[in-house]
Amino acid sequence: QVQLVESGGGLVQAGGSLRLSCAASGRIVSINAMGWYRQAPGAQRESVAAATTSGSTNYADSVKGRFTISRDLAKNTVYLQMDSLKPEDTAVYYCNAHAISTDYLGRFEARDYWGQGTRVTVSS
Repeated sequence: QVQLVESGGGLVQAGGSLRLSCAASGRIVSINAMGWYRQAPGAQRESVAAATTSGSTNYADSVKGRFTISRDLAKNTVYLQMDSLKPEDTAVYYCNAHAISTDYLGRFEARDYWGQGTRVTVSS
């Protein structure tokens, strides 16, 4: 019922910057929180940053001071500005949204949705 489409990944040298975007579409009633997770090769998926509709944000300790999450509520879009990138930031980044949506019968459903992932590679 909700689709998340990410963009903005790529290859960058250490110290560089990238900006990820994720747009939500579909039968959206409301989105409470949107955020980013990442999964490095051989590692578990971990939370990177999240932002609620009320404006609160939180970050993983490893990215505090380097990454900034922001939302455009009118566009149902979340961004992740990544600065001072390090090789250890290399991972597939996934967008996440906790949303209330409706199905084709008009029934409400609250659940987490995930994007397809966008790869970020930071070379040393």
